[in-house]
Amino acid sequence: MKLSVRYNRYMATLQQLEQEIERIKARNRKVEADKAWELSGTRTAFISVTTFILLYVFFRLNQSEAAFINALISTVTYLLSTFTYGLLKSWWLKRRK
Repeated sequence: MKLSVRYNRYMATLQQLEQEIERIKARNRKVEADKAWELSGTRTAFISVTTFILLYVFFRLNQSEAAFINALISTVTYLLSTFTYGLLKSWWLKRRK
């Protein structure tokens, strides 16, 4: 009788561990997908196009003579900051060690 009680207890613990591992794996999949989205070209392109359009409309509404150039400069600045982020992060991590 004691052996079956121990066996049941171990099996319950094993099942709990398996469930916890599955929850961790599911969370990791979500985190990896979120990170992939953050680094995706689609996201960067969408933000760039949206930024350009909104700034262009803003500058036109404010009767700026160089609305196109002003919107373009802001968008290019965003793109440069996005593309250099990885380099800056790598440099910072190396210096931190």
